[in-house]
Amino acid sequence: QVQLVESGGGLVQTGGSLRLSCAASGSMFSVDDMGWFRQVPGKQREFLAGITRGGSTHYEDSVKGRFTISRDNAKNTVYLQMNSLKPEDTAVYYCNVQIRALRPGGVLGSLTTYWGQGKQVTVSS
Repeated sequence: QVQLVESGGGLVQTGGSLRLSCAASGSMFSVDDMGWFRQVPGKQREFLAGITRGGSTHYEDSVKGRFTISRDNAKNTVYLQMNSLKPEDTAVYYCNVQIRALRPGGVLGSLTTYWGQGKQVTVSS
């Protein structure tokens, strides 16, 4: 069974930095695109950053230049370094990973999107 476990987050003052991590584990054949989203109460979950297995990245405009996504393929882990944080960055942050699971008997599963459990990030003014 595949699972994602997030770590990091917490409370920081305006202008501060935080780092989120998201590790995938379980019976996996491949880990493809990885990304980060966030959600505030009453709003839709929004895309922040994505990274391909080859390392190509793309960002939502509001975090470009402040957030950096990276990954360690050997550890099946994706990171989000968040700098120059603002109160409007306060949200629950979720990692999103596309994984092809390895089923019993060596059968490959379909490419499936998995979500982390979410981590609260609070930026005080």
